[in-house]
Amino acid sequence: MKDLMYVISDIHGMADLFKKLLQDFDPDRHQLLLIGDLNDRGPKTKECFLLGKQLVEEQQAIYLRGNHEEYFLQFLQAPEDWFNAYVRNGGKETIESLLHTGATEEYSPTEIAMMIRSRYQELIEFLMARPLYYEWGNYLFVHAGVDLSKKHWQDTSDHDFIWIREPFHQAKNRTGKTIVFGHTITPMLHGDMQTTDLWISDHKIGIDGGAVFGGSVHGVIFDQQGIVQDIEYQNLTGPWQPDF
Repeated sequence: MKDLMYVISDIHGMADLFKKLLQDFDPDRHQLLLIGDLNDRGPKTKECFLLGKQLVEEQQAIYLRGNHEEYFLQFLQAPEDWFNAYVRNGGKETIESLLHTGATEEYSPTEIAMMIRSRYQELIEFLMARPLYYEWGNYLFVHAGVDLSKKHWQDTSDHDFIWIREPFHQAKNRTGKTIVFGHTITPMLHGDMQTTDLWISDHKIGIDGGAVFGGSVHGVIFDQQGIVQDIEYQNLTGPWQPDF
């Protein structure tokens, strides 16, 4: 087990920022952990997905499932039911990245899902196998958070591991763990819709700086004592446009 953990979250198709963060990844010293949501909203999901898969297979990276990986898989299972909601939440960019520009207008949801399943079966199986959390000493890494009302955080529902927001942010953390998560952008956690710094409170560390909305990505290096380094890159391609 390596004594440094390098954690990246919520890339959302921003492959250029993903690669920038990976310049600071040292496979000899760091265990790489991707905290979910490599897809949707940004323009280069295919590149991000395939790079994430490659990092798991070649560098033993840990890649947790986020709610957007879940959205993608649900769409593929029931395309007619999920298409409109998925497209509204950034799925259009994923579909067009995997197929081609205009695919969402050109084909029915069923046809889109069939084409993706036929071309990317190995990727889909890989995404279905992603774990929901990872424990490392006194740290717990998870996409969205845990249900702190449970006596044992491990009893959190699969849905809450990837979707929970305020009940986790606001409840007292009695788990004995420092919980590192993405999912909710730090400008929202800071309460000003501007500050993209890490959000740290009650042994909870939010690291999603909202890059795809014009904020930033974080690559955070931990040892067992705390944060060793926070590497932050701003998304300079567009204005700050949170959509929720």
